[in-house]
Amino acid sequence: MFDPTCERVKVKFLGSTYQLMDFLPWTTFNRIVTRYSGDRRVRTLTCTEQFRILAFAQLTYRESLRDIEVCLAAQAGKLYHMGLRQPVARATLADANEARDWRIYAEFAQRLIAQARALYVAEPFGVDLTNTVYALDATTIDLCLSVFPWAHFRQTKAAVKLHTLLDLRGNIPTFIHISDGKLGDVNVLDILTPEAGAFYVMDRGYIDFARLHGLHQAHAMFVTRAKSNMRSRRVYSAPTDRRTGVICDQTIALTGVKVSKDYPSHLRRIRFKDPESGKTLVFLTNDFQSPALTICALYKSRWQVELFFKWIKQHLRIKQFYGTSENAVKTQIWIAVSVYVLVAIVKKKLNLDASLYTLLQILSVSVFEKTQLQQAFASDSGISKEDTFSNQLNLFSF
Repeated sequence: MFDPTCERVKVKFLGSTYQLMDFLPWTTFNRIVTRYSGDRRVRTLTCTEQFRILAFAQLTYRESLRDIEVCLAAQAGKLYHMGLRQPVARATLADANEARDWRIYAEFAQRLIAQARALYVAEPFGVDLTNTVYALDATTIDLCLSVFPWAHFRQTKAAVKLHTLLDLRGNIPTFIHISDGKLGDVNVLDILTPEAGAFYVMDRGYIDFARLHGLHQAHAMFVTRAKSNMRSRRVYSAPTDRRTGVICDQTIALTGVKVSKDYPSHLRRIRFKDPESGKTLVFLTNDFQSPALTICALYKSRWQVELFFKWIKQHLRIKQFYGTSENAVKTQIWIAVSVYVLVAIVKKKLNLDASLYTLLQILSVSVFEKTQLQQAFASDSGISKEDTFSNQLNLFSF
């Protein structure tokens, strides 16, 4: 008779990377590979092995294909811990990065994201709301134009943009769109499918009243900051307590010829003076029910997506790439996202108190060790937060 407890015990004696990979839904991955014919006519390096190798490269901060090749060759006797049959040549891995459809890894990452969101659905994030709250933003990754000519940005510069919708419950990226550097941030609103009842928190770069009205019509809420040249008239003023920092809470109508047609409904405008910085901020939202301070707190929580970008750039390999084609770049980014989400899943399933940063650090030095994951992470109890984090990384101490 099959005993799942015995299976879990067996996993304890495998290498840490293999244990981590054991949390992945490989049956789902194989179905995706079959749908895209990823392993058609493949003899030496399957999509599964490519994923494992690039995940290993993310966990151990490998800098190049040669670096990956040398490191794996040096541990040839232990590769079975990672589920690999043999060392891989860098030319073989380069060909796989060029040829295997990046959509395989993008779709698999989305499955992991759905799993992670289910685990973190009740996670608090500092604002007393039951609604789903998303932060939308983009970050630019600079590239060399002569090496990445497809990544159009400026006349003498190339770049890719990572447009990300971050679920603030667990800091899980639920939507990622990879574009060249020329795509304007606001255009991503045309790609998103709004979720009724959810909040979308954005900076002023996403102000396009026709697109915002689309969110409103889909019964989604948005919070953003008003531009200084916005033309409007006051319709109604709600009473406020200035001691809280809320200067005014108004219902307004847009008066510009074009914007009044783009957004014919009323908007809510909240003017808030930040007691810490002394700056006065003006917020716009289509939510007329939540308290004014809640709207202000929602916009403040948008900073978490900025920290997410800073964190993945510092701790995952998405600034330097193992290939120069669009397919290779997208493959590497999506596998990096998968590793991030996978570690978040493992953290939650194993009830680990360590931060994602600490988990990645421990995994990076115990890849080939026959150490139980819980045992490896137990040593984290002696690591002080001061040694592990800077203030900008406190976001990931959940």
